[in-house]
Amino acid sequence: MKLGLVLACAAALLAGGCSDTANGAPEGKVGVVATTGMVADLARVVGGEHVHVTALMGPGVDPHLFKASAGDLDRLRAADIVLYSGLHLEGKMTDMLRRLARKQAVVRVTDALPRQRLLALADMPGHHDPHVWFDVALWAEAIPAVQRALAKADPSHADDYKRNADAYTTKLLALHDEVRTTVATIPRLRRVLITSHDAFRYFGRAYDLEVRGLQGISTVVEAGVKDVQDLAELIGKRGIKAVFVETSVSPRAIRAVQEAVKSKGHNVAIGGEMFSDAMGSKPPEDTYVGMVRHNVATLVKALK
Repeated sequence: MKLGLVLACAAALLAGGCSDTANGAPEGKVGVVATTGMVADLARVVGGEHVHVTALMGPGVDPHLFKASAGDLDRLRAADIVLYSGLHLEGKMTDMLRRLARKQAVVRVTDALPRQRLLALADMPGHHDPHVWFDVALWAEAIPAVQRALAKADPSHADDYKRNADAYTTKLLALHDEVRTTVATIPRLRRVLITSHDAFRYFGRAYDLEVRGLQGISTVVEAGVKDVQDLAELIGKRGIKAVFVETSVSPRAIRAVQEAVKSKGHNVAIGGEMFSDAMGSKPPEDTYVGMVRHNVATLVKALK
């Protein structure tokens, strides 16, 4: 919270009132701008009543393809803290965020995660799969990065941030156990998750599922005819009963797979919508915990 803004607001109060700072946050709150809904969720829970959080990417937005507008850039520059996921999830925004970090507080929350627990990309040496939030216990390890950033910007409420961070860590570790127990109710041979793009590798590793994505880690490169036919062949041979669409990716490619399976004399259902790179627009799916529970319930209903 910049001293100049505080002095300006104090002067405005004498003249008739002041409710918001230049970063859009109510006076007295830390203005946080986060890239994705999942990162914004961390800031809201850890920051509690002391923060005002803006997420640049709303429900249904694909971060791999997102391009920041001039208004987004203004919001980023005015923020007390900028939080982003990292590992190249934000695609075209990554270089811009790195430049901003030279001038203001910009935090890449995945820097807090143990590198040995990140999944490497076979076709991109030195790079890692960015979809880390699908291992709930691993995502919990990003919480301290947010806590430290908030405490540095607002030391007077550092104890509150620590208390909120500890409570949220406990909640996510309990959710991790809940997901593992629930997914285990699906017979092992049916634990196959097929989606539009390869966003669920951490989910598969953490909760013992086989995961297949039609597209790769990023949605920038579209699936080809051979990709569709190969996946349809696998579904037919294995007798897989359901595939899933994603809220942030066009369902067109998965529906093409469904048609290809049908042309081979088999049937596969659309098992429902999964949240992958964006959360939902309504409670409870507009929170990270709600998003995870929705995905698990959708998966179990379709495969069990």
